[in-house]
Amino acid sequence: MDHAVPQRVGALVDAGPAKRPRRPSLVGRHVTLAPLTSGHARSLFENSSGASNDSLWTYLFNGPFDSFEAFAADVDAKSKADDPHYFAVIDNQTGRSVGYQSLMRIDTPHRAIEVGGIMYTPHLQRTPGATEAQYLFARHVFDDLGYRRYEWKCNDLNEPSKRAAERLGFTFEGVFRQHMIVKGRNRDTAWFSMLDCEWPARKAAFERWLSPDNFDANGRQRVSLANLSGAPSA
Repeated sequence: MDHAVPQRVGALVDAGPAKRPRRPSLVGRHVTLAPLTSGHARSLFENSSGASNDSLWTYLFNGPFDSFEAFAADVDAKSKADDPHYFAVIDNQTGRSVGYQSLMRIDTPHRAIEVGGIMYTPHLQRTPGATEAQYLFARHVFDDLGYRRYEWKCNDLNEPSKRAAERLGFTFEGVFRQHMIVKGRNRDTAWFSMLDCEWPARKAAFERWLSPDNFDANGRQRVSLANLSGAPSA
């Protein structure tokens, strides 16, 4: 008697699509994420231009920009794009634009989406607002839009970005060799992901870290996000 070898297949899942990102404002305690517009260009340019800020653009697909006109044209193009879907990061205290980030490679049938195109000026880097901006995006992706996979990708030479991904609770999956040519140079791409089943624990870690109780009178953290999320220490 022949015995058929059972086929191995993936688990059954909800096969319905995720929602496509729209243009809400995502409001936090430190920052607000608002749809990027040309009105944000001046503040962003002032906070990201000059030779001292050239390193902000090392691993991005364009920049640095020699003039405000060129930068404003780029911001205008970004503001009109549907994928990547750009948001400005607004400092709630000053009302000024201090960075931008996008949701990109939007795959609603498979419920997968990526955070990318991140440009944080020195006014935002290494602040609670920078972490909150990432929390607001992740919460929107999982809780509001219903994605099952949230991706972070970066140049494999970009060590700060890789450390940031792990600190934020993304899991390293591997390197795509010779994945891209960026500004005439080879790019091997490191891939990270966060899954919907992991999000409740990641969300709790974010909210515990962002709580005012986690900071002393001098603004120093009491417990690191890496420790709360179980990520490797940077």
